[in-house]
Amino acid sequence: MKESELPRDAASVLKLAARSMFDLFSSMSEGMMLVDRAGRVVWINDQYKRFLPALGFAREEDFVGRPVEEVVPNTLMRHVLETGKPILIDLLTNKAGTFVVSRIPLRDEAGGIIGVLGMVLFDHPETTLQPLIAKFARLQTDLDDARRQLAAERRTKYTLASFIGSSPAALEVKRQARRAAQTGSTVLLLGETGTGKELLAHAIHASSARAAHPFVSVNLAAVPETLLEAEFFGVAPGAYTGADRKGREGKFKLADGGTLFLDEVGDMPPALQAKLLRALQEQEIEPLGSNKVIKVDVRVLAATSRDLKTMVAEGRFREDLFYRLNVLPVRVPPLRERLADLEALAESLLESIAQRTGMPQRELAPSALAVLAAHAWPGNIRELRNVLEQAAMLTDNGRLGAEDFTRVLPAVAPVRTEPGATPHLRPLPQLIAELERSSIQSALAATGGNKVSAAKLLGISRATLYEKLGRNEYHDKGQVPLG
Repeated sequence: MKESELPRDAASVLKLAARSMFDLFSSMSEGMMLVDRAGRVVWINDQYKRFLPALGFAREEDFVGRPVEEVVPNTLMRHVLETGKPILIDLLTNKAGTFVVSRIPLRDEAGGIIGVLGMVLFDHPETTLQPLIAKFARLQTDLDDARRQLAAERRTKYTLASFIGSSPAALEVKRQARRAAQTGSTVLLLGETGTGKELLAHAIHASSARAAHPFVSVNLAAVPETLLEAEFFGVAPGAYTGADRKGREGKFKLADGGTLFLDEVGDMPPALQAKLLRALQEQEIEPLGSNKVIKVDVRVLAATSRDLKTMVAEGRFREDLFYRLNVLPVRVPPLRERLADLEALAESLLESIAQRTGMPQRELAPSALAVLAAHAWPGNIRELRNVLEQAAMLTDNGRLGAEDFTRVLPAVAPVRTEPGATPHLRPLPQLIAELERSSIQSALAATGGNKVSAAKLLGISRATLYEKLGRNEYHDKGQVPLG
């Protein structure tokens, strides 16, 4: 064509370009077809004809003119017709094989859909696109692994069986936890640090109707005050300079349908207490930088080692929030109040330490138990784990004795022994009974002999206290009157 014969107006140029592009696609693709507005195949190019036998057609005229979904299994050409949106890259698998395909809607001058152009870009992509497919497969595997890991992290790690102990105090805690699991009320776990409050929160969730939904935990003492609001309620997209363009979901949203555990809730700053109260009362949150209210369905379990009643009296904790959290209080006793569980706890912890560190399983000699029973355990079970692990690391002996713990418990005097003599030790049950007797007498003295108050102070039921008071050893001369 001479230059003088080339079209000069834009419409003619576009038509020429479209025809050129169509011819280019037809010659370069592995196959091409057209369907009309009704979804019928109206044309296929020569390259596409080689797929007809595999699709079950001997002649082109048996294929053309029929609805596209009848002749091409798994096609999405009809979907493109109905939505008007192209599918530029897709994998299509049917009787003819696996193909990389593209589907483009065709429009008239008014913009209406008049048909769809389908192209087979590659056949046998497992060989021609092997690097791309391998990379996609790796990414998909990584994504699946991340999803499984996230799901595992949001499942509870413990059940009530994980709370070791058969002492009256331990049994009472388990009873209260079972009762709490049967309701949807807010639970406040009270107790010293290291007593197992987080374990009980997991166990309550695992025994509740929400067990199949997320368990999300946040330690308020570990999150900087400036980040707490975003941590709880999330951040809207672009809420502030540097914020994620997609936004970020907060703990309330992540726990939707499940349980949110607020550890060390007594460390919550006053500014956040009012917002938490509203979230608990209304079951709705407002992400940082957003004016949109989001409804959530979250059950809250809270825990603290602080005296919230004193904090309320001093004005450091909102009274209305305290009552909203203190619906079902559960007191978790310190280790010194349930020394009868010491041996079982130590055995379980030593087994856990061996599994985690790869060290041989250690046993405890009676002399070691006596030393451990004499310790005050201000750090409770967490401290016990630390002491057991230190002792196990410092010796190759399979059986840990008193001397192994005097190294890591300097406050406990070493047991003196003469050459060839056995240590002067009393049986562990005797030591535990003496400590129990002393604790009960101290509680009765502190409450003026009021048994109900003494039982509460000791963290045991009134019936358990009466049972212990009925034993002869509590009527020794010089003790607090029990009548």
